[in-house]
Amino acid sequence: MSLTETNQQYYQGAQEFISAAGTNQKFTTTFNTNLVFGDWSTSSANYGLNNFKVYTSGDGSPGSWTQYTSEFSVENNTIEIVGNLSQGTYIAVQLTTLDGGNYATTLDQQALGSATEDNYGSYEYIKLSDAIDNFMVGYVGDGKLIQTAKKSDVLFFAKRSLQEFSYDTLKSIKSMELTIPKSLSVVIPQDYVNYVRMSWIDQLGVKRPIYPVNALTISPYETPIQDGKGVPTQDSYGENIEGTSITEERWRTANTNIINADLVNNLDEWAYWANAYGEYGNWNNGRIYGLDPQYSQVNGWFNMNEREGKISFSSNLVDRLIVLAHDNDTKVPKLAEEALYASILHYIISTRANQPEYLVQRLKKDRRAKLRNAKIRLSNIKLDEIVQVMRGKSKWIKH
Repeated sequence: MSLTETNQQYYQGAQEFISAAGTNQKFTTTFNTNLVFGDWSTSSANYGLNNFKVYTSGDGSPGSWTQYTSEFSVENNTIEIVGNLSQGTYIAVQLTTLDGGNYATTLDQQALGSATEDNYGSYEYIKLSDAIDNFMVGYVGDGKLIQTAKKSDVLFFAKRSLQEFSYDTLKSIKSMELTIPKSLSVVIPQDYVNYVRMSWIDQLGVKRPIYPVNALTISPYETPIQDGKGVPTQDSYGENIEGTSITEERWRTANTNIINADLVNNLDEWAYWANAYGEYGNWNNGRIYGLDPQYSQVNGWFNMNEREGKISFSSNLVDRLIVLAHDNDTKVPKLAEEALYASILHYIISTRANQPEYLVQRLKKDRRAKLRNAKIRLSNIKLDEIVQVMRGKSKWIKH
């Protein structure tokens, strides 16, 4: 596939035109990014939905541009200027960018946003709509395995395939920088599928891995209030009355420096060791017999709180800057494009009546083989990186 954007479009998120004289002139943009249009009026609340701004200039020289605030409309990435334009007027369409673009002369005119940066690296991926169009051309029609197929069916199976791929094939393409609040919980991202890794960032900008709690604690899904006999109580509608989680409260206020104290069965012994070593004692330095290696770390823990739809963290991570890397299913890497086609083909044939079983099984094996190839390609293994890591592995690795 050839490149479709100019360097100005890709790097600056800008495209320029020169107008003829007259009204209702149209200018079609050719960005990889579709124009999002809310309203032309800067006084409208919907204007903030736009992912672009329009500027005009008499000669196109730096510093001569002004934001266009008169009426215009957008349809299929084509901007129609309703007002009158003079012959030779320069028109610039600027996608929102982190630095506001090169056309604004005042802060309020800057096209602030991230549409330009979101497009960086887009050549690595193929749009789902393009993948569906390619499938319709290459796999559906006379003389092909699929004679007829509705585009809506192909879209359904394409999304279903992407959902399957996101579990263990597609690499993470999104990370989010957050600060852990006093509540020690952050809301799960809207497009979250599964976490890849969790890290907090130290003063040097170095990642410190945060580990899942595993069997260390839990976030109860239901927390009914009980009466004196231990029976859950109900409200006037017959539903259990829910209270706050005591487990979560204890975990939220726990001193993680003594997290391995549960190895000491007697509470009096626990108090003795806590008094001997102090609040920041040597609980996690390996001196306690029976230390569990999965808990002998100081970076903290996290767990998925399914009841609240949040990610919860241990008490030593409050106010820490964290980076959450997670999977989503909105982009198709070109390295997995062939696997996507094989998956759609298998799903369509396997759900149709009177299809020979040998054909279904053949397509299933083909899907599995191409998915395996996609995993290998997306693993992005570099020989130099393996050599660099293995230079420090001259000793026997025990497990």
